[in-house]
Amino acid sequence: MGKQAATKVQVGAEGTGTGKAPPHSPTLKLVDSSKRQRILDGMLEAVGSVGYDATSVRTVLGRTALYRQAFYDNFPDKDACYLEAFDVGVARLESVAIAAAAHEETWQGKLRAGLGALLDALDAEPDVGRALIVEVHAAGEKALAKRAEAMKRIANFIDLARAETAGGESPPPIAPEGIAAGIHAVIHSRLATGADDGFRELLPEFMYFAVLPYFGADVASAEMEAARVGARQGSA
Repeated sequence: MGKQAATKVQVGAEGTGTGKAPPHSPTLKLVDSSKRQRILDGMLEAVGSVGYDATSVRTVLGRTALYRQAFYDNFPDKDACYLEAFDVGVARLESVAIAAAAHEETWQGKLRAGLGALLDALDAEPDVGRALIVEVHAAGEKALAKRAEAMKRIANFIDLARAETAGGESPPPIAPEGIAAGIHAVIHSRLATGADDGFRELLPEFMYFAVLPYFGADVASAEMEAARVGARQGSA
């Protein structure tokens, strides 16, 4: 992975402060060698660059400068390698988002910080984003099941907003799933059509979309503006 993304991953891991996997995140398998880690990173980069179907063991090794035996010492085949790389990649992104949100007190603040950090990671490593979000469809049922578990965790976090609605009207139970799917669909579309940046710019509209069903148009508009102000200050 690139230096910028690697830095964000390190910050995310340090931000947890416990040494344990964040709650509701996939269990992160220990990578038992630097070669294994290089292969996992090479798998995500290759799949994101040329697509899952076009990626072979040789393609991955070409990005890692390792011998074929190094691959088969760690993984039985391409599919198994991708599935583990998917778990590791998703866990890294979740760690980055959780660390960014850790110091926020409100649900809106946590969502804004966490989602912003996730979008920053996609700007830093769009090929990894494509490997995790777009090419997962080509990887088969096991990969899609893992994607479904990750989407459920996102929806569960979004629905924490229900506890902060102060007895007001709450959206139907399907709302958090719809919000998560909507955000995912926009990101998927951008990545699938070759976008390599501009993901952070989506944050204001994503905040409006996520906040609206729980808190209404006025609060959603305020959150959208807060995200825009934060973006302007960050680029100043």
